[in-house]
Amino acid sequence: MTAMTATVSAPELSGEVPEGQSVTGDLPADPRLKSMATVLADTTAKIKEGRSAGARVWPTGFDALDTSLGGGLRSGELVLLGGPQGLGKTTMALQMLRRAVSSGTRSAVFFSFEHDAHAVLERLIGIEAGERDGQDALSLNTIRQVFESRHTRASSLEEQFASTRGGPEAVRGIARYADRLHIHASSGMHTGIEQIRAAVEAIRVESGQAPFVLVDYLQKVPVPGSGLAEEERITHVVEQLKDIALTYEVPVLAIAAADKGSLVGGKRMRVHDLRGSSALAYEADVVLILNDKYDVVARHHLVYHLDNAERFRQWAVLTIEKNRGGVDKVELEFQKRFEQGRFEREGRVVQEQLIEERIFVD
Repeated sequence: MTAMTATVSAPELSGEVPEGQSVTGDLPADPRLKSMATVLADTTAKIKEGRSAGARVWPTGFDALDTSLGGGLRSGELVLLGGPQGLGKTTMALQMLRRAVSSGTRSAVFFSFEHDAHAVLERLIGIEAGERDGQDALSLNTIRQVFESRHTRASSLEEQFASTRGGPEAVRGIARYADRLHIHASSGMHTGIEQIRAAVEAIRVESGQAPFVLVDYLQKVPVPGSGLAEEERITHVVEQLKDIALTYEVPVLAIAAADKGSLVGGKRMRVHDLRGSSALAYEADVVLILNDKYDVVARHHLVYHLDNAERFRQWAVLTIEKNRGGVDKVELEFQKRFEQGRFEREGRVVQEQLIEERIFVD
């Protein structure tokens, strides 16, 4: 049998490729593959058109956090927000989402595995009212009572809230961006990565721009038919969410649940306490962790100043544990307004000493 030898055509030797033919013969060109010349040309075109040549930035609305992150969340970033149960992860994320759509023309989509659309509306009314009236704004309990009222003869949502302080203004505030904020009633059985990607693409086609993405929460995103262990499944999900961020050039903000073993009072939660922590720490561009200030402040701040205990309970500490594009290990604090379903936006750097674990002092 005669040995076969490969032949090389002239175009391959010269480096030239006939028009309409890829460098790999019959295989299509990879749309993700670009030469640096193409990158330079694309960047120059943006500059000529008066557009930003760098990453697009989405402010979170939390002033101290935006300052630490260099303006906010960036296009192509996967951002994780973790913390103990009941400490306001969804509340803070929803405030960030509201900021993304309330200033300008940007859109957003909330993949909600935990709350239905009406519960999100109640929270948004509380946030909007708080933006206008501060501590005196409507409480979530009042908002729920208004919705549960019957025979009010109201013909609109504004009229339903007419007897409340700031209620009609809050409803009008939501109406200004309502067509750009999308709520996806997500299911731990049916809303996998492909459904998330399809919804993002549908919004991009309809509006002409890809939306800011919030997933609440990522451990509930299923991987159908995989049979993977939890760690492997979470790894797959975070890799795919990162790919969505890069493909659509938007931030993807995902809330991360904690391991049950880490839900202990008086212990500071870190990224390694999140479910699937190794994958989360590696894939994420930014990791934010919430802790109750009372749980993580050093003991001497309580022993010698007993009145501090109640004051510290009113604040949450937000730590930038990882920031691939800037500074990390930054500890900020924000005051809770949970009766109104929000945090105060004006935070500050924590001044007290924080620790990993302490014995309770009541």
